[in-house]
This record gives sequence, structure tokens and C-alpha cells, in this order.
Amino acid sequence: MNRKVELINKSIGAAFLISLGNYALLKLGNPIGPVIFALGLLGVCYMGQNLFTGKCGFLFQDKIKPVDLFMILLTNLVAGYLIGLVYSTLDTEVVTNATAKVATWNVSMPFFIKSILCGVIMYIAVFMYRKGTPLGIIYGIPLFIFCGFQHCIANIVTLGVAKTFHWSILICVLGNFLGSLIMWVISKDIPEKEMKKKK
Repeated sequence: MNRKVELINKSIGAAFLISLGNYALLKLGNPIGPVIFALGLLGVCYMGQNLFTGKCGFLFQDKIKPVDLFMILLTNLVAGYLIGLVYSTLDTEVVTNATAKVATWNVSMPFFIKSILCGVIMYIAVFMYRKGTPLGIIYGIPLFIFCGFQHCIANIVTLGVAKTFHWSILICVLGNFLGSLIMWVISKDIPEKEMKKKK
């Protein structure tokens, strides 16, 4: 399969998996929704799909081409929105909940900080998965949802369900990216330390 086609297919797959978790969140709410949402990222990691928030913190470590990361983001966003539109035809309660959630979003510093903190948690979750444990995902995903942190791909699905658009999605993308990079800077020497311990 062509590398670009595979990249796009896996990015669509990631958007779909996250959308399933987000649909459960919109449908069930707290406390069960955030717990079930974790299935989305578990699926992304174990099935090797391309999720922007799971890849951006490893941009330098994995030597991901910036154009590929942008393609993953764009595909996640477009696919996520379209899937959200499909979900909007399934349940009026979900549409109502999505509309109410979007109404709380704004382009502000607190929203940006919540996006950064979500990026931090996403990096930790994927980092721990790469170290052989799903606990970062199982605990991290409910954590960021309960705390009200903002995840750009989940948010674009919500926008699709609500059949609307909000400029906060751009703030969310930037915040998620920055939060992941912050954690990369903090943790990038961990493998080297572990190697020293083994010696």
C-alpha cells in the first residue's frame, strides 16, 4: 500500500476510534462516559492508528516528517467532523449534549491552558503504553475528561455532532501540541537513564 494512503487510512481509523469514545461520553456523561472513552485511545495504540495527539509529542523522537504530522492532524479533523455529523442523525439527546458542551467553549487563556494540560496527559499515556503498560491510558483519559481539559480530536467530533464550528478548535490543537512537547522535553532523557541503570 502507498505510504501516504496508509497514513491517511490510519488517521481516519484513529478519528473513528476516538469518536466512539466521545459518543459514549456525550451519551452517558459522568462518571461512566470518561471511563469508556479510554477504549478509544487503547484502540488507537494497540491497533497502530495515527492520532495527532498521540504522535505530536514524539515528533522528534520518531523523526516524523512535519508534513506527515500535518496530514495526520488534517485527516483526524476532517474525518472526526464528518463522523460527528453522522452521529448527529442517531440520537437527539447526544446532539443536545454536544451543543451544550460547545456553548461552554471560548477562545481564552484558561481554555488554552486546559488544552496544554490535555496534551501533557496524552503524552504521558502514550509514553507509558510504549513502556509496556496501558495504565497511563486507563487512568489518564478519565482524568483529563473529569478535569475539563480539552482534546482537539474529541472536540472536532463534538462540533460535528452539534453541526457547528468554533474557533477554539485551533487553540485546542496548539495547546495539545505544546503540552506534548513540554513533556517530551521533560522526559526525553529517561531512556538514557534506564540504559545506565541496566549497565
